[in-house]
Amino acid sequence: MAAWLLFKLGFLACIILCEAQSGHSQSPQEKQHDAFLAGMQLPSQFEAPDDCLHTQDDVLPPNCGFTSSKLPSDLSIMRVPMKHRDNHHLHKRQSRTESLQHSVLRDASRMQGIGMKTLYSSSLASSSQLNGIASIAPSPLFVGGKDSPPPFQPPLMAAPSPAPNTWPHSISSHVESGVTLGSGEYFIDVYMGTPPKHFMLIIDTGSDLVWTQCNPCKKCYEQEDPIFTPNVSSSYRLLTCTDPQCKLVYNVDGGETCSKQKPHSCRYSYWYGDKSNTTGDLALETITFNLGSGQPYSLNDIVFGCGHSNEGLFKGAGGLLGLGKGPLSFPSQLHGRFGRKFSYCLVNRNSNLSISSTLTFGEDEGLVKHPHVQYTGFVKHTYVTTFYYLSVAKVSVGGEDIAIPATALAVDKQGQGGTIIDSGTTLTYFVKEVYEKIAEAFDAQVEYPKVGSSLLDHCYNMSGHRQVQLPTFSITFEDGAVLSPPLVNYFIEVDADPPTLCLAILEAPIGSPSILGNYLQQNIHLLYDLESQRLGFAPMECSAI
Repeated sequence: MAAWLLFKLGFLACIILCEAQSGHSQSPQEKQHDAFLAGMQLPSQFEAPDDCLHTQDDVLPPNCGFTSSKLPSDLSIMRVPMKHRDNHHLHKRQSRTESLQHSVLRDASRMQGIGMKTLYSSSLASSSQLNGIASIAPSPLFVGGKDSPPPFQPPLMAAPSPAPNTWPHSISSHVESGVTLGSGEYFIDVYMGTPPKHFMLIIDTGSDLVWTQCNPCKKCYEQEDPIFTPNVSSSYRLLTCTDPQCKLVYNVDGGETCSKQKPHSCRYSYWYGDKSNTTGDLALETITFNLGSGQPYSLNDIVFGCGHSNEGLFKGAGGLLGLGKGPLSFPSQLHGRFGRKFSYCLVNRNSNLSISSTLTFGEDEGLVKHPHVQYTGFVKHTYVTTFYYLSVAKVSVGGEDIAIPATALAVDKQGQGGTIIDSGTTLTYFVKEVYEKIAEAFDAQVEYPKVGSSLLDHCYNMSGHRQVQLPTFSITFEDGAVLSPPLVNYFIEVDADPPTLCLAILEAPIGSPSILGNYLQQNIHLLYDLESQRLGFAPMECSAI
């Protein structure tokens, strides 16, 4: 039991390919069989954290992997440190099983929102086309309201300008796994306003809006940092209903008429699911990132939502950093400043809390020159601008292709279905006809006893096994690229007694696309190349970046 509890803390950080322990040499048939098995060894001890584990927000030890250099005025790449921490009071409230329960609940709500958004956008587009209207607003999901947002051409917005680096104190920016906060998302440390105030934002490739909770707060959930107070920031500026950026959100005007003579503030409402939403004022603000030890880099006039009424499953975060494809997302607001590219490498969610990685805006040479980097093109959705759609040709379990209809993972004529990659969804989800085939294949190939679980559908008893071997899993895209994640990206440990591993893949609800979540993305370096409209990926020990 003691060994298993240690495995519970460290098994996701230790991946190996296991070979048979018998003394005889393997036959060609045995070697071929082993090629389609992924293994892990249950560690006998767990590494102690280093000096980077306990740090203050404004002080980083010199040996945490950050280097000092003069900040160039024509910065072409912005690399933001990603790091685990365990000094959050919210962390004490949830076990990892409870965190998984929260993640599954939030995933369900999020997928409902994604499905509703695609349905709404497709329906609005069809209606607009019938009325002879060529374009529609990339509208966020919303609930209620008598009038739909008016059709329009997305306005041109000026690129943000670098703000002077006038802060004499050190500004650090971390990203951490949401496990420390009882959440399935990943967080980034940013600083808002002038003077800059620290906030943790969820990095989310499945939405566009950048927002934080703001005072005065009519309805706010519990977050780690003090809520942002806009009237103490000298760089905060409200946008009005006449500003072009206001056309990029669903405007909640309360029946008040908007005019150039008496413009009111741009009041937005942005919904993520049945209970997750933010409502407030759209504004401009300075956002500051830390590029390393004591190196701040600020951007002026970033459009963000100052949320005065917020609720849902955001657990501990001050808001979101929207990294979607829409015109209001953070990458889109940067325009060509960093070559229209960003990348991240998500450290193992349950690894040593001192392990760090980075979120990079600009071209990461280490990824581009990786000997095993592959690329697959984004699929342009006719109606939905936010999500990163991919064209999946087939999925394989244990080296065997799953027999699924060619259209099962494609977007249909109504704009439904398809496959997206999303950092804000925790687990991986496939539509019913694909998921059932995947689950059947694992059940047929896994040699361990199947057991029930209240959280996930396909679980196996690992009692008495120091080393385990389970079938490989891979996704092949239409252009030939193959994503072959390690075993710990599609199996998850959920119970301590008996020791149980469960398939971290579930069925997507009706109306939702298939989703490759952040659990599947661990220790894979991902490049979102918006210039070439493609996704790059390569296996990587993210802590080494």
